[in-house]
Amino acid sequence: MYALYVTHPEVVIDPNAAMPRWGLSSLGKSRAERFANHPLVVDLTRLVSSTETKALELAAILAKGCGAPVDSGDKFNESDRRSTGFVPAARFEALLDALYAHPDESPEGWEAARDAQRRVAGAFNDVLAGHDATRPIGFTGHGTVGTLLKCHLGGLTIARSEDQRRIGNPGGGNVFVVRLSDRKLITDWIAMEDLPERIEGL
Repeated sequence: MYALYVTHPEVVIDPNAAMPRWGLSSLGKSRAERFANHPLVVDLTRLVSSTETKALELAAILAKGCGAPVDSGDKFNESDRRSTGFVPAARFEALLDALYAHPDESPEGWEAARDAQRRVAGAFNDVLAGHDATRPIGFTGHGTVGTLLKCHLGGLTIARSEDQRRIGNPGGGNVFVVRLSDRKLITDWIAMEDLPERIEGL
């Protein structure tokens, strides 16, 4: 059986609002609505989301496809970037590069990658410790902590090359699959539209 980790697709960028409160754009919603009909989503029995608006909106849309209850927890939230707030795209990319390149350091006060990885991996394991491994489960979250979780599960070095935007859809809305029996990473990032209906290794 499997777990899906799904990142939120495109959002409405509002420099005047806190990033955790940003919601999905019309494109992001339409992509999520189509993905809600995917067979691997329809079979989900539980959804766990970060507490950020965009992830909660994604979870609510997917829940319409599978009828699963939605739980949330702030340990699944995106890496903490409150020290800088919204920054222009070029500076944001430079900060992300620094985050991945020096995972034990805190670029301009951002949560260090290693700390964020410990947080999200611990939350993921805590959820699965109380979950029936014969029942599919979905997680809705974010690109950076999702990448850090992927690296943890796959035994991969933290690196920007593992980022969803380098591998999947650059707008977000990507997914990776984990086998529940041994918590093994089965796929890399895959755009939600491209996720196969059957996954080898499950």
